[in-house]
Amino acid sequence: MIRKLSVVTIFVKDQEAAKDFYVNKLGFTVRSDDSKTIPGYRWLTVAPAEQKELEIVLNPAMTDEQRAVIGKQGTFVLDTDNCQVDYERLKAKGVKFRGEPKVQPYGTDVIFEDLYGNEFDLVQSPPRL
Repeated sequence: MIRKLSVVTIFVKDQEAAKDFYVNKLGFTVRSDDSKTIPGYRWLTVAPAEQKELEIVLNPAMTDEQRAVIGKQGTFVLDTDNCQVDYERLKAKGVKFRGEPKVQPYGTDVIFEDLYGNEFDLVQSPPRL
């Protein structure tokens, strides 16, 4: 029986640059940084500080197919308790946004890009009545 999704992969050109973006701009935490287990390979994972069950592997693209999907890996949705505050904080750190937060039927959201152009939708759920 499948129990949960535990890891997602984002292919990157440079693991250090990606680590810097996710940790220093987004405020994520490094969960694993292991270059010893597999010779010639670095297992580097990050996650939002409160995210316990899912990690993002910042995986170096090693094949033409992997390099071709850098920046085109879909839209990742991030929950926030205050979209406007996070928008302003991240924008001040140089994160590239595709507009400003907007109120939608499902909540307030705004899309931003990581350093390679992957989309992240920052979503604040509407208040519960």
